[in-house]
Amino acid sequence: EYSCEYGSLKFYALCGVGGVLSCGLTHTGVVPLDLVKCRMQVDPQKYKSIFNGFSVTIKEDGVRGLAKGWAPTFIGYSMQGLCKFGFYEVFKILYGNMLGEENAYLWRTSLYLAASASAEFFADIALAPMEAAKVRIQTQPGYANTLRQALPKMFAEEGIWAFYKGVAPLWMR
Repeated sequence: EYSCEYGSLKFYALCGVGGVLSCGLTHTGVVPLDLVKCRMQVDPQKYKSIFNGFSVTIKEDGVRGLAKGWAPTFIGYSMQGLCKFGFYEVFKILYGNMLGEENAYLWRTSLYLAASASAEFFADIALAPMEAAKVRIQTQPGYANTLRQALPKMFAEEGIWAFYKGVAPLWMR
């Protein structure tokens, strides 16, 4: 009757796959818009508006230039979605069991908020390295054109910290 037992490993895996599909695919689909937005933030003199940003990007990099950063976006947001959707269910069940059935029902809104915040904590740690690479690829001309170029360069220049400098702002968001 059901696809899997609630709280089983298969249940958590299916929740994680749902997160990969809903976060990874959707964020990757809007990479061109995100690219222009990031460039407008970094260089507002050059990228004066959304439409101007698209025009300048296409003139300088061609239509393919609008896809810069697609790989770290797909990987990073897929990892974030996996953790966000999967861990939300893990923490919801864990915290619910800690409270007991009656208190879990009475305090369900707080329970859901705590589970969501706990899941997001880990989801942003999973996202941060790819988000850092994506921003470098999209906003620093000549730095790197691909994820394979960006990751070793970032590590060589700044070590592991290069990948996690943005985790606190992600948590604040």
